[in-house]
Amino acid sequence: MATLSAYPNTNTNTNTNFLSPTDQSNHDRESIPPMQNHPSAEPDSDANPNFHSPLLDPPDSVPPAVAPSSLLHLSFNQDHGCFAAGTDHGFRIYNCDPFREIFRRDFDRGGGIGVVEMLFRCNILALVGGGPDPQYPPNKVMIWDDHQSRCISELSFRSEVRSVRLRRDRIIVVLEQKIFVYNFVDLKLLHQIGTILNPKGLCAVSQGAGSLVLVCPGLQKGQVRVEHYASKRTKFIMAHDSRIACFALSQDGQLLATASTKGTLVRIYNTIDGSLLQEVRRGADRAEIYSLAFSSNAQWLAVSSDKGTVHVFSLKISAGSPGTTQSRSTSEPVVSSHSSLSFIKGVLPKYFSSEWSVAQFRLVEGSQYLVAFGHQKNTVVILGIDGSFYRCQFDPVNGGEMTQLEYHNFLKPEAAF
Repeated sequence: MATLSAYPNTNTNTNTNFLSPTDQSNHDRESIPPMQNHPSAEPDSDANPNFHSPLLDPPDSVPPAVAPSSLLHLSFNQDHGCFAAGTDHGFRIYNCDPFREIFRRDFDRGGGIGVVEMLFRCNILALVGGGPDPQYPPNKVMIWDDHQSRCISELSFRSEVRSVRLRRDRIIVVLEQKIFVYNFVDLKLLHQIGTILNPKGLCAVSQGAGSLVLVCPGLQKGQVRVEHYASKRTKFIMAHDSRIACFALSQDGQLLATASTKGTLVRIYNTIDGSLLQEVRRGADRAEIYSLAFSSNAQWLAVSSDKGTVHVFSLKISAGSPGTTQSRSTSEPVVSSHSSLSFIKGVLPKYFSSEWSVAQFRLVEGSQYLVAFGHQKNTVVILGIDGSFYRCQFDPVNGGEMTQLEYHNFLKPEAAF
């Protein structure tokens, strides 16, 4: 039984945005259907997606942090125009360009938020408790309505929630070995997927206007599973010999970038037929890949790792028709990213014929960074678990070191705008 009837004013309006119209793109103004009071029976015992008796009123918000906050979570929203930070006191939402804090919610008891998932720029967020003193149990997904400044509903599970993904029509909850897909409007359970051990909560969903494409780890080491819900087709791709460390989808769900725990190579696949379209090399040494991101037109791919360098690779595939060579205008030549020794391909190891990044930005080695492409042309936004925010620009013609355009530390009290 899933119902919102226990909560006052539950016909929540999710059409309203955090930002003023001048800060929004037209894409952000698309309407989202309101949640409805709609019961649904759930047969699976691993998930209890029932909405329970009314929640206690959340703790009152307190003034901005008296003590410095520690970051527990960072994530971009679906169009990379905003990002969310979960801290040991609450959560905060920031705009990327121009950089500014939109709002924060700090709680006076507990307060640890381990997952914050935005839904573009609307008032509904998904929260999961985290840290040494979690605000909510880590096995529950709390649906937060920021207009009411309270949780309006919750989904409960038998094990800890590793991550949450939102679309305008779906809520996806990731546990360590299972994924649940719910309808956004009535919270009806639509699909359950079993996975290999997935402690990072790896999962990616398409955000285009079309039907949902979902990618998650398969049941074998190095395997990814692609669900095409429109055609009701499942595709398994043996992407790597080692375990999957990270992956990303293009906005339309047609392209998939994957990296293994070795962290030397990134592979780009066609999600429809599973074919390998391109392979690029981050480096020769093992590395932990923290994030992968496609540009909005799927012309570029950004990669961050524990080596402290963000790489941008040129992609040779057209987003509209994967598998075909991408045509470029004469005004946008791209530097060659192949090794100068590629002429002896087949004689020396594959390393010497590898395709390398065209642009790089150096950061502190060993720290965790999340990367995405900015809304301005040829820009990259980088978030650090240390509270650092960078906005950089790369040269698509000559490549090389990126130019730093902006830097902030969003954890410092004076960084509240």
